[in-house]
Formats: sequence, structure tokens, C-alpha cells
Amino acid sequence: MIEMERISKVYRMGEVRLEALKEISLRIEAAEFISIMGPSGSGKSTLLNIIGCLDTPSGGSYFLEEKNVAGLGFDELSTVRNRKIGFVFQNFNLLPYATTYENIELPMLFNGRSGKRRRERVRELLEMVGLVEWQHHRPSELSGGQQQRVAIARALANDPSLILADEPTGNLDSKTGEEIMGLFVKLQGQGRTILMVTHDTHIASYSQRTIQLLDGRIV
Repeated sequence: MIEMERISKVYRMGEVRLEALKEISLRIEAAEFISIMGPSGSGKSTLLNIIGCLDTPSGGSYFLEEKNVAGLGFDELSTVRNRKIGFVFQNFNLLPYATTYENIELPMLFNGRSGKRRRERVRELLEMVGLVEWQHHRPSELSGGQQQRVAIARALANDPSLILADEPTGNLDSKTGEEIMGLFVKLQGQGRTILMVTHDTHIASYSQRTIQLLDGRIV
């Protein structure tokens, strides 16, 4: 699924040069569930952004499903993100004035799916995350756990093979966090690859293996 060779990321701010990632080499198989851990500033979010084609590396090669995406332009990266990757964030990132149904439907609008296919897919996802009865509610009318379920359903809208989750239980109580992790385990069982950034060792224990970062390197 993912193969990285000597990936580096350097940020320049005037005369200041910050090495966020230092020659990261990484291989992840399809349908693996991986946790990424490390202290603040270790490079976790930078690595996730590069894997998710939200950012580009300063050096090295990155193959996603055997396609070298390290040197792609903005439009090409957008296409890869839309078709291959689903994102789940700590703060849910839902559109506040859109309903549950509309938030889930949004990625399919960008992907050009017909109305009939969108309706069928949204219904399927609502049933999967247990929110059929909440489809007309807006985020402010949902609990944190329900909002994260909407976010997961939205991430699955275009049927991506890769799910990237950045602290997906960070704003949830422990019981709700367990429910969300159970959903991720179910998704992995369906053959999806999941990469999750977390600071919580208990949450990381749901994954098959953990990548530890320190000062921009895998340790």
C-alpha cells in the first residue's frame, strides 16, 4: 500500500531551517492498522500530511499503491486524495450548517457521482455508523461520538483504500473512544488500511503495530 524511501521534510522561515522529517523509510501493507506515536514536535502530523498528499516531501520517494506521488502537482495530489484517501480528524471538521446526510454526501459531489449513486451510498454509510435516525440533524445537535461517526462515514464516502486518522478519540470520553476504535477495527477487517496518530497507548493497542517517532526519525 505505502512505500517510503528516505523521506525528508524541511521548512524554511527566513534564515531558520527546520527539519521536520529526517530520511524516513517505511513500508505498510494493504489492510494493516498502524499507530504513529511520539512526543509533540516529533513529526507525526507532518508524516501523516505527506502520506495523505496534503503536503509534499523535500526529498525521497513515496509510492502509494505503486504510484510515485512524491513529485505530483497540486491538482494531481487532489485527485489522489479524493479517490484513494479518507481523513478523520480530532475536531471532526464537519460543516456546521450542513446536516449529517449533507456532510457525508459532500465528497461524492466533488467526485461527480450521480444523485442516485450518492443517495444509495449515503444510506449505506448511515446504516453502517448507526445514524439513520440522525441524518437530518446538524453537528451542533449531535454528541461528540456521533459527530466522529459522521466524520468516519464522510471519510468512507468515495470508498478509499486508505484511512488516515489524526487523534480520532482525542475529544471523546473513554467509552465513546472505545466505540470509535471498534469501528476502525471493523473497517480494517473489511480490507482497509488505517494509519492513526495518537498519544494514547491504550488506543494504540488496537492497531497491529506502532511506529514511534522522535525528532523527525523513526526510532
